Amino acid sequence: MKLSQSLVLPFLALFPFALSSEDTPTFGSRNIPRLLSKDVIRGTLSFPFYQNHTLLFYHEDSGEMYVGGTNFVFKLSLDRFRMLEEIHLEATRQDHCQEGPCENVITVIEKFGDSLFVCGTNGHRPHCWKLANSSAEVIADHDGTGISPFTCAQNSLSLRVEGDLYAVAPLNIDGSCLQFRRKAGSRTNVWMYDSWITEPTFVSTSWVKRKDDPENEKIFIFFREKNSDQNPEADPWISRVARVCKTDEGGSKRFFQNTWTSFLKARLVCGYPEESLYFNRLQDVYVQHEEDWRDTRVYALFTSSWNATAVCIYSMQTIEGVFDNSTFKDYDKPVPEPRPGTCVRNSRALPLATISVVRDHPEMSDWVHPVHYSAPFYVSNNNYTKLAVDRVQAADQRVYRVLLLATDSGKIHKILESGSEPFIISQTQIPSLSSIQSMKLDSKEKKLVVSSAEKIFAVDLRSCDEYNESCANCVLARDPYCSWTTSGCTPTVPEGIQNIMDGKTSVCPASTSEHNQVNRTRRDAASAADVDLLTLPPVPVGVPFYLTCPIDSYHAVYTWKHGDQSSPCLQMHSNCLLLIPAMTPESYGSYECVSEERDYSNVVKRYRLTDRFDQRAKADRGKASAVAAQTLWITLGLGVSLFSK
Repeated sequence: MKLSQSLVLPFLALFPFALSSEDTPTFGSRNIPRLLSKDVIRGTLSFPFYQNHTLLFYHEDSGEMYVGGTNFVFKLSLDRFRMLEEIHLEATRQDHCQEGPCENVITVIEKFGDSLFVCGTNGHRPHCWKLANSSAEVIADHDGTGISPFTCAQNSLSLRVEGDLYAVAPLNIDGSCLQFRRKAGSRTNVWMYDSWITEPTFVSTSWVKRKDDPENEKIFIFFREKNSDQNPEADPWISRVARVCKTDEGGSKRFFQNTWTSFLKARLVCGYPEESLYFNRLQDVYVQHEEDWRDTRVYALFTSSWNATAVCIYSMQTIEGVFDNSTFKDYDKPVPEPRPGTCVRNSRALPLATISVVRDHPEMSDWVHPVHYSAPFYVSNNNYTKLAVDRVQAADQRVYRVLLLATDSGKIHKILESGSEPFIISQTQIPSLSSIQSMKLDSKEKKLVVSSAEKIFAVDLRSCDEYNESCANCVLARDPYCSWTTSGCTPTVPEGIQNIMDGKTSVCPASTSEHNQVNRTRRDAASAADVDLLTLPPVPVGVPFYLTCPIDSYHAVYTWKHGDQSSPCLQMHSNCLLLIPAMTPESYGSYECVSEERDYSNVVKRYRLTDRFDQRAKADRGKASAVAAQTLWITLGLGVSLFSK
């Protein structure tokens, strides 16, 4: 029953919808979600009014999460997802507001011991407050210039390192003089030399600890800056990683006082070196810390001028190797001792020759390449904007990494890092009218918290009900958060059944309900027996007709089977169709929609088409009425969407 193009095209003219679109992925592609997740939102909180900017802060040690918005900070309970405490911080200097309402948009939340440090725009006069953690009472406040931006649209970052605060924020109201500084705390304020970077956009900063060597600990800064190459074919941006020593107190009173003496920067490469094709626009960074700093991994999200995004993964050992061993760009003299960028106990005593190289030649000649040297780990046409990475211990006691990527349209993709290959486990659509503004991972509770302009959502990463139909479905998901047990597909336990590496279902028990892998015929028969046979109302000869079944996995191949004949599916969003241009005597009988993925075959839908009423049709008439009505409306050209299951 193969349908020729000459027959199908006239039939499609009856239908006022498209069977393919940019949002409809193709079967068999790796860069698409296996599952379209539905019920994984485990909590929602609405803001009192639309927020132009929201900030999420998660403190791993205490498990506390705070949300900052316009004139408020509140504390979240993640187990029940409710607000525990709300703090109002309205602008304190309304006489200096120049445009619009005088608002205090919270841009910095950090925790110092028993206190909370909060900064905001404060009506274009940045200000900071120190709050008692127990009572939320303001116990100190001071000027926030250089810590918070003047408006929420300006670039800013903050990082607490022990008792000190490192920050990125402009010093001027027009957004100029944007630098990375140590700006608050018990130690000396230190800032950057003006010529080190050009029109930067700072993306992330991270403190990499060395328990056995604290004097060599460094703070890493990830940013993109204007490309000095004026060639029209060159990308206008270059992505960078820079570092400064935690012990850096600046230079002596005579030279480089209050200026970083250890600042070095290097280019982050993500692309295809053999083709000289690179993703140069760094968008987001997630640093996955490990006990041994050498094993710490940097996950970086890039975009390109050709509307594609990529994820590259870097080893901290490789990054440090470039800073420790590369030559200095455009510097051809002997390297002085100590080597420029070396962490020392007293930076004010560094010789002039060492600091001069840092001042005039801070860039390394060598580039930082990812662990998958010849290509990015993951490339997609999705416009990803946010990135987080979780570590998950599976039933086999191995630890797997799962990437969580958010798109500009509010979708979240859960992606398994399986060796050098990505596998998209699922897609979750955040039910919001605006894009995701902020995203934080609570690895202990296995929840992803995302905020939009209207709401905050908690996404349950251990939502296993989606795969609960059978052991095969649970195993095929390759989801480290879920395993098959006697209770069904549940959050992973040591005795659970999984096959994370290849997803083959041969690990499932050999029984009728679990689709015996030894006898494919028996397995398919058992699968079909579990699916209701839907007998449709009579369809006259010569009438065009269609059948539909839902797509749960884009990694599967869907086929319509009728007798000994097979026909491929025609895709429409999350449904697959079988189009019959005109009913003939041979068109009547039973149809099965079958999905095949790896070593697993499953009957998704079963239909029977007849040209006259019989006893079985009468019994199923009520059940089939919705399908008949749907067919009628579509044939009349009223464009009813197909989402039956």
